Amino acid sequence: MSTLLEGLRIALTSIVANRTRAALTTLGIIIGVAAVISLVSLGRGVEKFVKDQFNSLGANMLIVVSQEPESDTRTRIEPLTTSDVENLTGAESIEQIAAQYNISGVISDDGEHMRTTVRGVSANYMEVRNWEPTIGEFISPQDVATTQRVVLLGPDVVEELYDDTTFDPTGRVVRINDLTFTVIGVMEKRDDPFNNDNGALLIPISTGQTRMATARTRGGYEVHQLYVQAISEEATYAAEEEMEAYFIAAHDIETEDERDFDITNMGEQLEIAGTITALLTVFLGIIAGVSLLVGGIGIMNIMLVTVTERTKEIGLRKALGARPRDILIQFLFESVILSLVGGAIGILIGWGVAILGTQQVAALTLTVDLDAILLATIVSTGIGLIFGLFPANRAARMNPIDALNFE
Repeated sequence: MSTLLEGLRIALTSIVANRTRAALTTLGIIIGVAAVISLVSLGRGVEKFVKDQFNSLGANMLIVVSQEPESDTRTRIEPLTTSDVENLTGAESIEQIAAQYNISGVISDDGEHMRTTVRGVSANYMEVRNWEPTIGEFISPQDVATTQRVVLLGPDVVEELYDDTTFDPTGRVVRINDLTFTVIGVMEKRDDPFNNDNGALLIPISTGQTRMATARTRGGYEVHQLYVQAISEEATYAAEEEMEAYFIAAHDIETEDERDFDITNMGEQLEIAGTITALLTVFLGIIAGVSLLVGGIGIMNIMLVTVTERTKEIGLRKALGARPRDILIQFLFESVILSLVGGAIGILIGWGVAILGTQQVAALTLTVDLDAILLATIVSTGIGLIFGLFPANRAARMNPIDALNFE
């Protein structure tokens, strides 16, 4: 123990005596650790953001749309219909289904107008898509049953028509194409990479299918999207299989290239996105790790210079009875202390970058996890040991006579 304490004392004395050199030596470690902490924090922040986005949309949701068949002999698309909704509702893996019918329209009020998409939606659309109004109320089953001319505005529509994002248009009568509608609410603003929700108008699906268009088709009315909510995130694949089997039979599909429908599994998309963002985090960590390697090489270089400068001191200590182990411990302590100090400062800087990043980009929450701190501490300590071992071993193996005669 006395040997270790003596080695630590001498190492600290040497570092304090060469403060400027020590500060410059730790700079590489500081930059490396700060880069690791901040970039890993960024990667995890992006990973969490992507996951939250998918979860807000519904990780247990599947989206069904029509698509052009790839077959040269079959070009007709069998549309999705309200009959499909009725037939699929109650399937073992399916909780509920919301339908959407799209119409191109122009909304106008008090001389202002905006061209946008009018979405005829079912009464459970809000629940399935996890999208609620911030003002007013959503479309009711009674509105759908009686084809009421009521509409909810997306937040971008409110801003465009009334030049005020906080304006409450509830109760106003607006014109959509050639019909008048009463505004019953405003939908919350949301970030959906798959849909331009904020600029949409929502009306009862029956109103869109009968009053704004003629959507009558085989045994029901045509719809453009089905939002299918599985009973759980784990059941999405089973729900997808059930729907595929149903549509293949209902649309009389015999080969893969005759498929006239497409199913997007949000749970599967989440898995893919999670894999990509996890790889991004690892990639960023590797890039930052290169700067740590450079910092370690800098420590080894400075320690070699230090050993050369203090050759006579090493010879004198050995002549007075210091063992090779004592010399080794002394220089290893110097290297490790420089690495640990640099690592600690780097962690604080990385933490500060994460806090600043969160303040600048509100959508991202950058946090420094305990495992990242432990990793940075272990790595910086390891760098001190690994890159300090060669200079320390070189000092320990010096011949005391040659060291005392060194010029």
